[in-house]
Amino acid sequence: MPTTPEEFSRLLAAPEGNRIEFKSATGQYHFDKLVEYCVALANEGGGRIVLGVSDRRPREVVGTAAFAEPGRTEAGLSQRLHHRIPIEEFLHGNKRVRIVHVPSRLPGTAWQIDGRYLKRAGDDLAALSDVELRAIFAETGPDFSAELSSAPVSALSPTLLADFRRRWARKTRQPRIELRSDIELLTDAELLVEGRLCYAALILFGTREGLGRYLAQAEIVFEYRSSEASGPAQDREEYREGFFGLHDALWKKINLRNDRQSYQEDFFRYDIATFDEVVIREALLNAVAHRDYRLGGSVFVRQYARRLEVVSPGGFPPGITTENIAERQNPRNRRLAESLAKAGLVERSGQGVNLMIETAIRQTKPLPDFAGSNAHEVRLVLAGTVQNPNFIRFLGRLGDERLAQFSTADFVALDAVQRDLPLSPILLSRLPGLVEAGAVECQGRGKGARYFLSREMHAAIGATGVYTRRKGLDHETNKALLEKHLRDAGLAGAPMGELVQVLPAVSRAQIKRLMEQLVQEQRVHLRGVTRGGRWLAGPAMGLAQLAQKSGAAEPNQSEPNRPEL
Repeated sequence: MPTTPEEFSRLLAAPEGNRIEFKSATGQYHFDKLVEYCVALANEGGGRIVLGVSDRRPREVVGTAAFAEPGRTEAGLSQRLHHRIPIEEFLHGNKRVRIVHVPSRLPGTAWQIDGRYLKRAGDDLAALSDVELRAIFAETGPDFSAELSSAPVSALSPTLLADFRRRWARKTRQPRIELRSDIELLTDAELLVEGRLCYAALILFGTREGLGRYLAQAEIVFEYRSSEASGPAQDREEYREGFFGLHDALWKKINLRNDRQSYQEDFFRYDIATFDEVVIREALLNAVAHRDYRLGGSVFVRQYARRLEVVSPGGFPPGITTENIAERQNPRNRRLAESLAKAGLVERSGQGVNLMIETAIRQTKPLPDFAGSNAHEVRLVLAGTVQNPNFIRFLGRLGDERLAQFSTADFVALDAVQRDLPLSPILLSRLPGLVEAGAVECQGRGKGARYFLSREMHAAIGATGVYTRRKGLDHETNKALLEKHLRDAGLAGAPMGELVQVLPAVSRAQIKRLMEQLVQEQRVHLRGVTRGGRWLAGPAMGLAQLAQKSGAAEPNQSEPNRPEL
């Protein structure tokens, strides 16, 4: 929620400690330094970074010119840290203050940037010690994927290890990795500890025989059903081997029945796959990396004509819910997730759900649905029906450069606007940035403001008339409300201040423009030329008409009463 003046006063009086960091930053503030302080604050339980306030008491509000476009800064923080970090603008008198709200790390996790786990040390930053890191990672119990198994190295597939070796060398641009032996490779990846294999090694590289003997639940069962009818699936296959050996085969199986949906753009026809490859691979990665391997069940992938379900054993990791799953991460199997990242299979660690959401919106498909999840399983439904090709055309008009600046919350807010869905406070906070980007237009202000897709959207679908009608309807309605109020006021009329109360969501300047139009249309007129002037319904009358109406003698000349706005 926005900071109130009372809260800001208490903030100024609070000592700088674990939860608050003050920075003068009267000019600019380096973005990389902001990133580092966000990491440190999150690792200490979260808090606020206040820019534009001196850090020594008694504190002075000096104002800041840093980060003039907070929406872009938020997007940059999200890209670097994979967390949503809101930035609030607070005005203290005529001085501008930025308040960066840093969330706390989740239990058992620590934030890092470029491999550095940071904390604050006086006026500077320092690395968390090994003891501190071990204490953090032990908060939610041991990492199963890092536990040591009794399986020998012979339970792993040399072919899958070779694939991992190539991917790791390519990802890090270190060709020397390809010269390492299997033992050296596993040791360097922390998958072989004290001569014993971690369970993560079995999950990633195990042979069918090795998994069957040492970790049989590490399998994925695929089913295809052409309808919702119960009974045996039309196609069923069990994949019990290391993930490096099955992820391509499983995608090929799904793609066999992957139809394409077409839409027309000018002279060109475009096709959109019902099941997007990137989204499906992300869903499979999440299921394998975050399932609970202590449970005996398998991961199930069920494909239907227009939707895909992925069900994995174990509920969400601690601190993760259906509401925050796009913003927070807490890997249940950290060693497994780290190995996938080394190989480049997890390109944006912890942001698989974000990628699925953004892709669904870009293709106007329903959002990924986790509603069926419970304490025992995570159930993800990916619907594949393209719902609004016109919205795809609109996004094409916006262009990749503008879309690249959008955060996941921006996409969700834009999708809610085009579907006329109610917006949460978080989504409402994204709308000014979307207005600036030219994606959305706003009419009115404050709580009464209305948002709708821009004229560019309606031009993209050849429906500028609809846009004009939507915007014009409200415009005419406002004029009619003003005229009705004046008719009800009768000969007493109404001052401008009273008209502002009639339309509290419209600015005074906009009301003046509406009144100018009503005067031109001879629907209202102004009596008096000072602040005491009053507006009345009906056309202006000359002095001769007034005299005739009042029964007085007609003056020599008449002049219409000109409105003074």
